[in-house]
Amino acid sequence: MMPNLFHAQASNNAWANHRLLKACAALTPEELAAPRSGFFPSLIETLNHILIIDWFYVDALEGGWLGPAAWANRVPHPDLPGLWAAQVAVDRRLMAHCAGLVEADLAAIVRVNRATTVQEERRDRLLLHLFQHQIHHRGQAHAMLSSTRVKPPQLDEFYSEGEAPLRAADFAELGLSEEAIWGAAHAIPPARTA
Repeated sequence: MMPNLFHAQASNNAWANHRLLKACAALTPEELAAPRSGFFPSLIETLNHILIIDWFYVDALEGGWLGPAAWANRVPHPDLPGLWAAQVAVDRRLMAHCAGLVEADLAAIVRVNRATTVQEERRDRLLLHLFQHQIHHRGQAHAMLSSTRVKPPQLDEFYSEGEAPLRAADFAELGLSEEAIWGAAHAIPPARTA
């Protein structure tokens, strides 16, 4: 049986957010708020944007009606600890949502409150849009981080079997496992001993 690739992508999204926020935690509040080149003028504003858009779309995927109220405050978390906790919470919601999806759910229509209109979109397309959006803005944050004293983390990893040991510590911190993402039939076998 094929694993749930939307759950795998949601888990990858949470893992990438974790790696990025962990690196950003080495910066001072002043460094996070310092002007930088990007779509948003600082790291903290970029990270808040990622969070806000997750709130917006995850709420819609869950059947909520939050809509543009999600960005009423463009920087709801000017401090990294608060932002990180909020990001973990919404990442968990997205993973839980995706974990339960079956084929019929993917074609179901999601109603997105756009204030003046209601966007109707297939769930699979909306999820792919959300994942791409977050990858785009994490890339901007990654570039901003490269202009600081902190080395940006590698974010272009996915799930190569041979690199499972490299992500094991992050997965443990997130409460993730290869088996939970891929299923027992697709889990990575233990390393062979000589």
